[in-house]
Amino acid sequence: MLQARFSPIEYEMIRSKAEDASMSLAELTRRCVLLRPIPPPPPRLGRVTVATYLELSRIGNNINQLAKATNTAIKMQLPPPASPELLQELLELLRHCQREIANTFIEESEEETDDWQPD
Repeated sequence: MLQARFSPIEYEMIRSKAEDASMSLAELTRRCVLLRPIPPPPPRLGRVTVATYLELSRIGNNINQLAKATNTAIKMQLPPPASPELLQELLELLRHCQREIANTFIEESEEETDDWQPD
């Protein structure tokens, strides 16, 4: 085990770099200290996709609240707060959003060229 101290700013910079590389802090540190290459960052989401992702996160939070309320109602032998038809409609809408995000991501990745070069 190796311990190191960083200022809050340094720590945030390292954490951000690890997040950009989709790596843990430990793995990033090992690669840097041992002079191993850091893989290129994964492709970033486009602007439309990021907005969609944020909206889906908000919707996901609402769905979690609905699921909790439904489970509570069932345990208390009360009718669930949403009709099965409404939940089915929501499921279909979310699947549509998932397909749209996947299609957008595929289109954007086809447009990009792989011009990343290691340092």
